[in-house]
Amino acid sequence: MGALKLRNSAPKGRILEDTMKKLALAAAISVAATSAFAGGMAEPVLEPVVIVEDTSTSAGGILVPILALILIAAAVAAD
Repeated sequence: MGALKLRNSAPKGRILEDTMKKLALAAAISVAATSAFAGGMAEPVLEPVVIVEDTSTSAGGILVPILALILIAAAVAAD
């Protein structure tokens, strides 16, 4: 029995071809990953919250004219 000899079943050209394919695939993946992160993190878009307040009384629109009439009547009565 002689010494064991390891033999590659693929010729040298085939090994080089496989290596080049792996290198090209790695380059393509790195370019795709770089362009995916080129913009950085985008700030989240939040919708503004709309708060609607109901009016508590309906007399708010008539209160000012009544006070104005009372003040005018007091001014006329003072003369």
